[in-house]
Amino acid sequence: MTTACGGAPAKVVELLRKAGLRPTRQRLALGELLFKDMDRHVSAEQLHAEALNSGYAVSLATVYNTLHQFTEAGMLRELAIDAGKTYFDTNTSNHNHFYIAHEGRLEDIADETIRVEGVPPPPEGLVISHVDVVVRLVRKR
Repeated sequence: MTTACGGAPAKVVELLRKAGLRPTRQRLALGELLFKDMDRHVSAEQLHAEALNSGYAVSLATVYNTLHQFTEAGMLRELAIDAGKTYFDTNTSNHNHFYIAHEGRLEDIADETIRVEGVPPPPEGLVISHVDVVVRLVRKR
């Protein structure tokens, strides 16, 4: 793996620069954790725990701020599942999700398997960017 900027993978440095973000120490560390594997869904708390376990001294507030910066820059997609549960998706394409409640886990739904019809027209001056569908799953009784 090619590294740059203090040992961070060159892929992360390139992602940050393409998104118009300066590759700071925190962004590099968190970006390395987020984008090292295939597409994934992660909460701020999960990423914070991963960072601490990997030896990165970073606060939960910094993790939240960085995740929101990545989202604003188009690197992540934010999914608010409940009032107190938000996940960040490294797959930014328009797609839908299963939420497995008892595991607190999101899973992608295959493209084109859900069609949304009857969406009302948006208010004047606005356009629909995408529609998020989250199918909530619980165990059978």
